[in-house]
Amino acid sequence: MGFEISLLTAMMISIIGSLSLNLITGFCGQVSLGHVAFVGIGAYTASLMTKAAIPFFAALVAGMILAGIFGIIVGLASLRVRHDFLAITTMGVNFVFLGFVRQQEWLGGELGVSSIPDPGLGKLGFLALVFGCVVLVVLLSVQIRRSWMGYVFKAISEDEDTASMLGLDVSQYKLIAFALGTSLAGLAGGLYAHHVRFIYPDSFAFVESITLLAMVVVGGNGSIWGVILASAFLSLLPQWFQFVDDYKLLLYGSLLFAVMRFSPGGLAGFAQLLINHNRKSSKSKVDK
Repeated sequence: MGFEISLLTAMMISIIGSLSLNLITGFCGQVSLGHVAFVGIGAYTASLMTKAAIPFFAALVAGMILAGIFGIIVGLASLRVRHDFLAITTMGVNFVFLGFVRQQEWLGGELGVSSIPDPGLGKLGFLALVFGCVVLVVLLSVQIRRSWMGYVFKAISEDEDTASMLGLDVSQYKLIAFALGTSLAGLAGGLYAHHVRFIYPDSFAFVESITLLAMVVVGGNGSIWGVILASAFLSLLPQWFQFVDDYKLLLYGSLLFAVMRFSPGGLAGFAQLLINHNRKSSKSKVDK
């Protein structure tokens, strides 16, 4: 029972991480290849603070805030670049983060941070907390997508130049997307650190950024439920097939290529195609 609870908790933390990237890449069209760096910022911040006897929930919020601040900084630095150049810039953020934490003894260096304090909620209590966070992130994503901001994000995603010509402050909304997405990534990091209670630089390696991106692309850019399903499947896949961990970068990279080539809309797009096909078939039968 303990293993199942731990697995379910890890899966839901992955869902929070992928939904946080979905706000940036799926909603706003800003490709980020270094998103796990912000997960790492939240993880290191929250774990070091709780080790310093600061209450767990205060540490969790502090990790979100710090990740959001760094997200805004990266967003400001990325305003003048788009598409491939933006992807390269954000990828660089991941490597800068890894290089920094590896060289800092106060962050544990290569050994990382161990003996992270137990939040004191018990396994079921912590699972309930993570589930509550998933619900809140889903509700926030739904609210944003249905709001004026969601329509602006969609306009920027489809054509930044046209959105700018219509009078929309593209730079401002891109920064908002980065701030929201990276803050939620910090939340995922804080929860992850206190779930596993041991973190080290390789916990936030580049392959993990590819994993988050694969969850978003396979689920369908901008699709909330598609991303949730893809996150659940891809986070459980290494548990079903142990070799996946050894070849994660190869397998997820190949999966990204296959989805972008044969089903650009991901699971959500494929489901919509099936729905449209069934509707056309039903309409044809009625006409006959």
